[in-house]
Amino acid sequence: QVQLVESGGGLVRAGGSLRLSCAASGGIRTYTVGWYRQAPGNQREYVATSLDGGTPTYIDSVKGRFTISRDNAKNAVDLQMTSLKPEDTAVYYCAAARSYGNMIRAGNVNNWGQGTQVTVSS
Repeated sequence: QVQLVESGGGLVRAGGSLRLSCAASGGIRTYTVGWYRQAPGNQREYVATSLDGGTPTYIDSVKGRFTISRDNAKNAVDLQMTSLKPEDTAVYYCAAARSYGNMIRAGNVNNWGQGTQVTVSS
């Protein structure tokens, strides 16, 4: 397993940008990594994922606005968020799983960070 620590959350106005970073304690090369988010009263939802050497995937609501990137040498996963909307407000979690199939199902993810709050004001 890997331990994940997020940073970079905060308060931003609608239309602004934030960059979230995730540092892993161990190697992530063999993992599918990604980001989830959870708004109050909602279930945790998958946002973006990155397979090593593969094409990143995103939920429809963030396509064209969010970009996930990974650096296996630094054991880091970032999420660049632009054109933020109030509905993007949530706690964002870094995640890692052994496969894409497991990564996009929250119940199958066994590596989570502690979360970082993102608040977008209107």
